[in-house]
Amino acid sequence: MQIWWNYVDEEAYFEAVEHEGPYFITDIRRPVDSEMTSSDLFVSELCDFLQTYIILILSVTGSCGAVFLFYRNKLKKPMDELRQASKKIAENHLDFRIHYENQDELGVLCKEFERMREQLAKNNQILWRTIEEEKMLRAAIAHDIRAPLSVLKGYQEMLMEYLPGSEIHMEQALEMLSESGRQIARMDAFVETMRKMNSLENRKLVTGEISAGQLEKEIQAELVILEKEYKKQCLLQVPEAKEKFWGDKEIILEVAENLLSNAFRYGKQQIVMTVKTGYSELSICVRDDGDGFLEDAEKITEAFYGQNVKDSLKHAGIGMYISRLYCEKHGGKLFLGNDEQKGAVVTALFRRIA
Repeated sequence: MQIWWNYVDEEAYFEAVEHEGPYFITDIRRPVDSEMTSSDLFVSELCDFLQTYIILILSVTGSCGAVFLFYRNKLKKPMDELRQASKKIAENHLDFRIHYENQDELGVLCKEFERMREQLAKNNQILWRTIEEEKMLRAAIAHDIRAPLSVLKGYQEMLMEYLPGSEIHMEQALEMLSESGRQIARMDAFVETMRKMNSLENRKLVTGEISAGQLEKEIQAELVILEKEYKKQCLLQVPEAKEKFWGDKEIILEVAENLLSNAFRYGKQQIVMTVKTGYSELSICVRDDGDGFLEDAEKITEAFYGQNVKDSLKHAGIGMYISRLYCEKHGGKLFLGNDEQKGAVVTALFRRIA
């Protein structure tokens, strides 16, 4: 209006104002574009434009501002959290948490995403545990089947060496063949047991009556082969006992073989094995004259433990782990230590299984 006033005929305007009435109101006339200067024309056109479109401009600007503020305050953080979470899950890194505690829709989505992450992490742990259990089971099968195979191999070598020259009595040969058959039957039963298992912890105990004489005879048969293989001596002590033990003989023999195998491997000259049987418990103690244990029992009885690199090239390092596991399944425990001469002392204790 101020710009237009500069181009109004004031005399005519005030004369018109004097004639105003209820049906006639005087207003400032918009000048013709050619009458105004370029600057006045620009400002006048701008005012016309704003007068027409200012509501639309403010509405659009306000809507854009509201959307920006909503995105920054409500959407940006949860979307960044979900984006980072998705990237980590794709890289199989599940050791993280989604931190967004708002109770809105995206908060619910983040909680569901976090629940999915937790379930994926649990599934991965179960998968890795299954893989480790299968790995230990395969190693256990390979480890425990080695003992009867060594006995069979030893008897075969002895028969091939002594039988052609008649240096062995027929009774001794038949006894060797009988023991070989027993080892084959034992391997067959062991393989059948392992075939039905998916982990060592699930091995079921097959209990029966066990006497001191039985254990002495079966351990002595294996000692003959181990002494010849390692060229070391083992003194087996099995005191007579009237009471008989009730337990899984195969598991007890497997533990005994593991302890003997370790003693022959690390001992220098003399190994002593003492087997005591009673009504409520049975113990097997093996001593050697080696360098003893250099680490604590918990470390030594871990799966795939090896005392040195050279040893791990030939042995899986699972014997002590299997022995500890089988002792615990039989209600007992495996004790490891060193004697006064720093030799290793291992005692396997088994409780009676009714």
